[in-house]
Amino acid sequence: MKTLGHWLSSPWRRSTAAALAGALPVLAFPAPSLWWLAYVALVPWLLLARGAPTGRRAAYDGWWGGFGFMLAMHHWLLPNLHVFTFVIAALLGALWAPWGLLVRRLLGGTPSRRRVGAALLVLPSGWLLAELVRSWEGLGGPWGMLGASQWQVEQALRLASVGGVWLLSFLVVAVNVAVAVLVAVRRARVPALAGFVATAAATSAAWVWSPRPDVDGLARIAVVQPGVVAGANSPDRRFDREEQLTRRLAGQDVDLVVWGESSVGFDLRDRPDLTDRLASMSRATGAEILVNVDARRSDKPGIYKSSVLVGPDGPTGDRYDKMRLVPFGEYVPARSLLGWATSVGEAAGEDRRRGSGQVVMDAGDGLRVGPMVCFESAFPDMSRHLAEDGADVLIAQSSTSTFQQSWAPGQHASLAALRAAETGRPMVHATLTGVSAVHGPDGARVGPRLGTDTAGARVYDVPLAHGSTPYVRLGDWPAHAALLVLAAWCVAEGARAVRLRRPAPEPPAPPARTVRESPARPGR
Repeated sequence: MKTLGHWLSSPWRRSTAAALAGALPVLAFPAPSLWWLAYVALVPWLLLARGAPTGRRAAYDGWWGGFGFMLAMHHWLLPNLHVFTFVIAALLGALWAPWGLLVRRLLGGTPSRRRVGAALLVLPSGWLLAELVRSWEGLGGPWGMLGASQWQVEQALRLASVGGVWLLSFLVVAVNVAVAVLVAVRRARVPALAGFVATAAATSAAWVWSPRPDVDGLARIAVVQPGVVAGANSPDRRFDREEQLTRRLAGQDVDLVVWGESSVGFDLRDRPDLTDRLASMSRATGAEILVNVDARRSDKPGIYKSSVLVGPDGPTGDRYDKMRLVPFGEYVPARSLLGWATSVGEAAGEDRRRGSGQVVMDAGDGLRVGPMVCFESAFPDMSRHLAEDGADVLIAQSSTSTFQQSWAPGQHASLAALRAAETGRPMVHATLTGVSAVHGPDGARVGPRLGTDTAGARVYDVPLAHGSTPYVRLGDWPAHAALLVLAAWCVAEGARAVRLRRPAPEPPAPPARTVRESPARPGR
């Protein structure tokens, strides 16, 4: 331990160790998908910040750990954003600097049982605060929230129906704190074990009492994935490929056909020939087709990404314009200041325009679908609102062809499991080049996925469910509870500081002693 402490005495070595410790949890996400690692992956980071010699150094440990976590989570952006990826990771990593301070304050030295008990609530709450702030669209959105690493764990998906991905993040951090205490603080093993018991009790309670989706129907939904189409005239050639795959669905009794993001590269008002071909495909398959148009609009200025429903007579009038855009990919935040990013990477040369509201579409035969576009599926509030508005099926139209050989397609597809479990609604994740996947109302996968090496069309028998999950009814209550925990802790710490600074009352002066004169002795 002395050798390790000497090695960490160098600020740069310690910062490197913090960045590596912060990057470790990313292995729990796709593609490695070592979901079990999430429950101990934060321990090295916790132990490092706990042993920081000063509060300032603990804040740096938190910052560098956050930098490592953000950089590892978004490493696949490096070929496109280049050096700007490091800038983004450094800015977002600063959100964990207060968390590093909290770790040292609560677990530093030899913490009492009371401090350990507080740490089991305060440290997960501090983590949720960082996730809450970075979930703002302008800071990149909630991609890679820690709880999302549990997308393939049945018990975790049941918890998601109660408190969303926020509850999963809270419990994962709480388990890591308990493990760190067991490793480093032997005197506080009792509260650490109590933390384990509380987590197990919460999981068991959710398993037993949380309502299960009432499956009461079935919809046959087809996903069309054309694969990589590059080179000259790629929008036209992609449309041709999608048409070929769609016409193969004729006679398969399909209720809805879903194409991926940017599947149509022209405004349908300017290309009536494409509109006629889509209507012909709808008549051939007997189903309406949900396409995604990425083009400059003829009826209003600017470029929009829009989900458009096309029936046998043409567009039905149902249209959803993407609301939450990808920073730098679809717009440059504060372009007047950060426009230089277009010269060092593949940032958007022109900002896309935003839609004004979410839309639930009637896809025929009473089937109501709620579309989202690309990384909007990372925002739990969007899918929750669609479920509240009566959507039977959630649909995400996506394209990650730019990051085809990276971890991004798998990470993106995994989000469908969480959104389905949170809302009790099945979700279809349809992409141009993979990974496409379908998940039932309990989050379980329906049928095989279409990987990045696949081009084709597949029909899925998607179970339909109704009713409302606790998360849909109550919203992001774990995040709100975390804010209350942090506020209560701050008040308690403030009161404690006031008590320590208040001068102690002076002890009362002892009563004056009366000196008695000794009687004179008679002389001899």
